[in-house]
Amino acid sequence: MLHARKPALTAAILSLSIALGACQAADKNADKTTPATDTASTAAASTAIAGLKTEREQVSYMIGMDVAKSIEPIKGEVDVDVLAKAIKSRLAGEKMLMTDEQAQSVAQAFGQKMQAKQLADRQSSAETNNKNGAAFLAENAKQPGVKTTASGLQYKVIKPGSGAKPTASDTVKVNYEGITLDGKTPFDSSYQRGQPAEFKLDSVIAGWTEGVQLMSPGSEYTFWIPGKLAYGEKGTPGGPIGPNATLKFKVELISINTK
Repeated sequence: MLHARKPALTAAILSLSIALGACQAADKNADKTTPATDTASTAAASTAIAGLKTEREQVSYMIGMDVAKSIEPIKGEVDVDVLAKAIKSRLAGEKMLMTDEQAQSVAQAFGQKMQAKQLADRQSSAETNNKNGAAFLAENAKQPGVKTTASGLQYKVIKPGSGAKPTASDTVKVNYEGITLDGKTPFDSSYQRGQPAEFKLDSVIAGWTEGVQLMSPGSEYTFWIPGKLAYGEKGTPGGPIGPNATLKFKVELISINTK
């Protein structure tokens, strides 16, 4: 969070660079006999935006959008009026209310505050997910056809297969879909990508390594993987899987490559 301002300016500059690069490329490829006024008219027409008549307004709005997006995760900590005041004062060359040294000190203190808040939030989320996952698995174990291994992994055979089962050192080809216990949109799905996945079985989360070794080609299983066998206390930072989250997977084993 501490570095949110830099990426905003960098992204804005990058956007401007891309725009300038596009203009330069257009100039190189343009017909030399085409009048400059015609080119300008075409460019103006193609960039017409309601409510933003001039290029200056459009560029200003674009930068504002970029800055807002970068600070959105901490919007509750930001006074937009004061932020705008600082920008106006800096660009006008006025005396700032804060020295660079003071700004650095405030930034460091704020960064430490946000890190502590993130840690507390993650710890709270980890405890909640662990509790909810354990309660779910306890009830799920009572469902018909659901089996629980010594590690705590739960599975149900939806469709049996035939033939040898893979070992941890094998590479497998599978179709799969993973969802969190809230049952919302899958966080990962080979079905959505339209292509099976291939991977070495000992290179994935422990619940997968154990579970897929129970399968034969052609089979389809449902797995319920407790957090300790999935992404653990870290979860997927910035992603959809929280710390200690219990996950559900639908898995179809297509083939095994033992080489």
